[in-house]
Amino acid sequence: MTILDNILSTKKKEIEISQSVVPMEKLQELSRDCKIRDFNKALSGKSMSVISEIKRKSPSAGEIWIHSDPIAIAKAYEIAGASAISVLTDETYFGGSIDFLKVVRDAVKLPILRKDFIISEYQIWESFVHGADAILLIVDALTPTKLEKFYEIATTLGLHVLVETHSTDSFKQLNDLEPKITGINCRNLKSMQTNIDWFKKYLPQLPESAIKVAESGIHSKEDLQFVKSLGYNASLIGTALMRNGTPQKTLSQLLDGVRT
Repeated sequence: MTILDNILSTKKKEIEISQSVVPMEKLQELSRDCKIRDFNKALSGKSMSVISEIKRKSPSAGEIWIHSDPIAIAKAYEIAGASAISVLTDETYFGGSIDFLKVVRDAVKLPILRKDFIISEYQIWESFVHGADAILLIVDALTPTKLEKFYEIATTLGLHVLVETHSTDSFKQLNDLEPKITGINCRNLKSMQTNIDWFKKYLPQLPESAIKVAESGIHSKEDLQFVKSLGYNASLIGTALMRNGTPQKTLSQLLDGVRT
């Protein structure tokens, strides 16, 4: 089994536990106490946008900043010039929590992306109720039918959707969906290695009119300048911003000279 297989197996069990505590019908009755912020608009500026990620650990990097304060990090990102914030909510593999969504949202004015392995309609409603403005859908983790269904449910609720691909096999599904926001993640989900050359190689296969996001593998100002020069509208960066314990300083340094 690949790491992705293990993650999805664990996720299925976690969802079953969550549903036993708060059934789907009860979840759908809960109200959202905040307006949806415009994630799409946040990534549509003339300069390079950065979705800064709160990530305590990962299967590839191990512990990054395991006891970090998501509120403090979110505020640091906002001050440094992040366009949006990605909150990893997977607990087992990434050290996150669904509860981080609300506390981060309350701490900043930026749009919030729920980053997780969404394989159930339950998680979409969960994201909506807990205050996410956008969700991630990973093409490689879903059947074409589920991808289309989940995209429709999310957009009907008013949520923005970042549709991400990791492989050449999933481009047809992505293009058939015609999403407004697309992403190429340059991490191979089998080996967990990154290759930023993928950003150049596969950019032409993304929908022309979509907002394009480069994900993973960006560790320096040169990397960020590289994806900007290719024509990406935004990048999603996590590990590089958190591993030194100085997220505000690191993001400021990455953006210095890249945004013009």
